[in-house]
Amino acid sequence: FWLKPFRLEPSRPPEPAHLPPASSRRPPSPRGLPEPHTRAMGKKSYQNYGKTFRKPKRPFEKERLDSEMKIIGEYGLKNKREVWRVNYALAKIRTAARTLLTLDEKSEQRMFQGDALLRRMIRLGLLLESEKKLDYVLGLTTAKIMERRLQTKVFKLGLAKSIHHARTLIRQRHIRVGKQICDIPSFLVRLDSEKHIDFALTSPFGGGRPGRVRRKRAGAGGGGGGGGDDDED
Repeated sequence: FWLKPFRLEPSRPPEPAHLPPASSRRPPSPRGLPEPHTRAMGKKSYQNYGKTFRKPKRPFEKERLDSEMKIIGEYGLKNKREVWRVNYALAKIRTAARTLLTLDEKSEQRMFQGDALLRRMIRLGLLLESEKKLDYVLGLTTAKIMERRLQTKVFKLGLAKSIHHARTLIRQRHIRVGKQICDIPSFLVRLDSEKHIDFALTSPFGGGRPGRVRRKRAGAGGGGGGGGDDDED
């Protein structure tokens, strides 16, 4: 019979007592990636970002569907996700205020976090200076947040012909807030920034270079001399 070759294996040091046995440990993740978070029901989540909106639990509720369509038409929104995003942000704000109201009025957490929350709401124009109470935070509505959007402000200031025209101007970088061009229609305008909303300096509406069609027409009308191209700066 044949004898199998005998090989000596190096002895391993004893494992610490507080560690589980090596057979029950999870192998390291490939490529040095962080371990996935474990949700309830044994599901893994590989998200590295938080949720920004929450879908309604009842998808075919007539009253809610009608109210959402009314908000979309009134404020020129793209889809219902924008409504859900505002509702989700509003729910988190009201939850924070409701949690602080359960604490004692002299507790440090309620004093510091409550004042910070109220300052932020006043800075965004969601509350008045006379409404420095957490009870007023619970009275916030979706319409109040929609009124502070840049798209709504551009239309209310008369820079656009309609609420949909305002969204087009913002997306095509014709609108600035202060010195910064803002192309986000859902940008919440602060009270001190509201008076600085205007056309961008590079926009044809703000005295900038004429657009492509106007330059082309000017060139055709001027005998092909390329009129309008001399002000490149």
